[in-house]
Amino acid sequence: MHNSPALRRYNATVLGLSLAYMGTLFGVVALFRSHPPTGPLAYLLAVLPALPLLGVFLAWGRYLRDEPDEYIRTINVRQTLIATVFMLCATTIWGFLESFGLVPHVPAYSAGVLWFAGLMLGGCLNIAAVRAGTA
Repeated sequence: MHNSPALRRYNATVLGLSLAYMGTLFGVVALFRSHPPTGPLAYLLAVLPALPLLGVFLAWGRYLRDEPDEYIRTINVRQTLIATVFMLCATTIWGFLESFGLVPHVPAYSAGVLWFAGLMLGGCLNIAAVRAGTA
């Protein structure tokens, strides 16, 4: 199993950012339910849970940059491309369906969720390609 220093750093960073995301999300939701802030503070607090997720995206980029194994880096770049294409296709199709009133509105932050789902899909496709000897 591959376990480079770059991957260990990425995993540790994502663990910390995930904990920060959960803490900020629960805290901000609780605050908005109990004592909704107003004005600029409301905007600042509403954006807070997004910041750790942005950090995860940046950590993935840093991992790709720092991964010393060219083969591992290549299949991870392919995984990233699959995730990006999946997210762009899904959001584009949903956007057109939504414009014609055929589906309900979905919050824009769902694009990040779709990208992570696409990253998992890309990982599965990478595993299949490695097992088939086509990677």
